[in-house]
Amino acid sequence: MESVLEKVLIVEDEVHARSGLTELIESWGYRAECAADGMEGLEKAVSWAPAIVVTDLKMPRMDGMELLSRIGELPQKMAVVMLTAQGSIESAVDAMRLGAYDYIPKPVDPHRLKTILHNASRQREADAELEAEGRQQRDTGVLGPMVGSSPQMVEIFSMIERIAPSNVSVLVTGESGTGKELVARALHDLSARRLKPFVAVNCAAIPETLIESEIFGHEKGAFTGALERRAGCFELAEEGTLLLDEIGEMPMATQAKLLRVLEDRKLRRLGSKIETPVDVRVVAATNKDPEKAVSNGDLRGDLYYRLNVFNIQMPPLRDHLMDVSAIAEKMIDDMNERHHCTVAGLKDSLMNRLEGYQWPGNVRELRNTIERAVILAGSGMLGIEHLPPHFGEPGFAPPPNRVGGMETILVSQEASFEDGQRRLDESNSVRVEVGTTVDEAERQLILKTLVATHNNKTKAAEILGISSKTLQNKLKEYSNASVTE
Repeated sequence: MESVLEKVLIVEDEVHARSGLTELIESWGYRAECAADGMEGLEKAVSWAPAIVVTDLKMPRMDGMELLSRIGELPQKMAVVMLTAQGSIESAVDAMRLGAYDYIPKPVDPHRLKTILHNASRQREADAELEAEGRQQRDTGVLGPMVGSSPQMVEIFSMIERIAPSNVSVLVTGESGTGKELVARALHDLSARRLKPFVAVNCAAIPETLIESEIFGHEKGAFTGALERRAGCFELAEEGTLLLDEIGEMPMATQAKLLRVLEDRKLRRLGSKIETPVDVRVVAATNKDPEKAVSNGDLRGDLYYRLNVFNIQMPPLRDHLMDVSAIAEKMIDDMNERHHCTVAGLKDSLMNRLEGYQWPGNVRELRNTIERAVILAGSGMLGIEHLPPHFGEPGFAPPPNRVGGMETILVSQEASFEDGQRRLDESNSVRVEVGTTVDEAERQLILKTLVATHNNKTKAAEILGISSKTLQNKLKEYSNASVTE
C-alpha cells in the first residue's frame, strides 16, 4: 500500500467516473480529491498541491491539455496522468510530449492505473533524492560538471538552478575557455529534459555552405551531394537541449531561419515543402559581447532578444582564482579515469603556482595543463616538475609571433577537433628555448599533441606526420625514461 501522505487529484467531468476513481484510488492508500473540470482542477492543484494529477482529456471550461500546460508553470512539480477516450490516443501521446507522465485509455483498467500511480510515486521519490543529492553537492561547491565556491560561481549556480526547470532560451556569454558548454549541460541535467538528447554544435566550425543542412537537416537531392535524407541538429535534439555555440559566427541568412524556428517551433528541412514540429530547448553561447555583435551586424537584434531571455555571464578564471584548486582536483579525477592513471592530488608548491597564474586560456588552459601533468606523472602527487617549462614565469605566454629574433620559437599545434573542423588554440603551444635538445623539443611536441587530441594516438600521429607505430615507440621510450629517473 502506498503512503497515506501521497496526494492524488482526479479531474473528471463525468460524475460517476469521478466518484468511482476517487474511491478506487483512496482504497490503495492515497489521499484523493476530485474536481469537475480543468478550471476547478487548476484551483485545487494550486491550493492542495497534489503529487499526482489524473485528468480527463476532454472537459468543459478548460480541457486536459491546457490544464497540463498550466500545471507545468506551477512551482510544485506534479506528475500528470491523462485519461483518454477511444480514438484520442494520439492526443494523449502529444500530451506526453508536452510533459504528461503517462496516459491510460477509458474504460480505466484498475491494475494498469495502480501500476502507473505506483511508478509515478517512485519517480517522485527518485527526483527528490536527486534534488537532495544535488543540493548536497552544491553546498560543497559542485553543480553537475561545474565546480566552484567563489561568489561569482555561487551566483551562477543559483541562476542555473532557478531557470533550468523552465523551457526558456538562455544566452551564455564569456571569454573562450570559461566553461560555457558546461553551463548548457548543467541546464540540461537539471531539467525535465535530462533523459533526452543533449546536442552541441559549434557554429564557427561548420562551413557556411553546410551550416543550414547541419542545423535544420535536408531532403535527398536538396543539393549536390545530398544522397539521402538527413535529420539536422534540431531533430536530433528532439525533446532535449540544443547548444548553439559561437552563435555570433552563424551566417545572417541562417540566423533568420533560426529565429523563425524559435518563434514557430517548426522547421523545414532544405528541399522540403513540409514543416516539422520540434520540441527543443535552445541554449546559445558566444565569446563576443552580444550587444557589440548586434551593432557590428554580426548578430541579428531580433534573434539576440529572442535568445537573451536569461543571460549567464561566465567570468574569466583570473577573476575567481580561489576556485582553481577545486577545479584542478576535479580534473585530476577525470584524467585518472580517462588515462588510467592514479594521481592522488597536487603538491602545495604546484597549487601555489597554479593560483598565482592569470590563465589567459581560462578553464580550458587549466584542463590542458592538468591533463599534461597527469599523463607525465602517471601516479603519486603532481608537482611543479610536471608543468610545462617556465610555466608562470614572466614572458611564459608571449603572443604567437616571432619574439626577439631567434631567441624564442613558438610552435602551435591543433587544439581540438569539433565537428571535424580544425581549430587553433593559442594556449596549446610548445615553447622551445635556446639550449633545448632536439629530443626534448620532440617529446614536448608529442605530449602536447596527445593532450590536444584527448589522447587519440591515431589522430596525434596523423597531425605529427608519423606512423602510429613510431608514436607508440616514442611513448614507450618516454615511459621507460620516467621509470629510470
